[in-house]
Amino acid sequence: MAGLINFEDENEVKQFLDNLGVEYSFQCYKEKDPEGGVTECLKTAYSCFMRSCNANGKKSIDACHNVGLLAHDGRVNEEGPDVTIAQQYYEKACAGGFAPSCFNLSALFIQGNSKGLPPDMNQALKYANRACELGHVWGCANASRMYKLGDGTEKDDKKAEELKNRAKELHGLEKERQLKFGE
Repeated sequence: MAGLINFEDENEVKQFLDNLGVEYSFQCYKEKDPEGGVTECLKTAYSCFMRSCNANGKKSIDACHNVGLLAHDGRVNEEGPDVTIAQQYYEKACAGGFAPSCFNLSALFIQGNSKGLPPDMNQALKYANRACELGHVWGCANASRMYKLGDGTEKDDKKAEELKNRAKELHGLEKERQLKFGE
């Protein structure tokens, strides 16, 4: 399964998916390896997302977020998670208005890590607020909590309450959009 797939060519994608199914079935059932091929597929996906992100096309923002996710996850890199790359691509996607990337940046700055990214509550609040502006319920919830506790900012109960209400509103909208079984 090496190489890049032209996802705009329906026949090439069909062949890729057929081969993928055969390969996983063999590895899972015959070789008793449920993870078989996952790393290689993730590396191929990473390469495709990277190319799409850097091409600045129609879906580039989504692709940038996916590069961030895969770098953050670490399964595409022998050294494990690479928060520097994750941060770089989350920032690109966040700047393009992709709320989950803004939220993930907020989480990165809340947690920090041992590989050179110190916790930074000011940055965490900045990105939580941006995620909230873009309609991310958990971005609103985190920003509300940070204002309530004074993390990365002065305590501001009024702002905390506004953001909490925004989170509740967004949560209600999400529940309304969910399909019910049998509908």
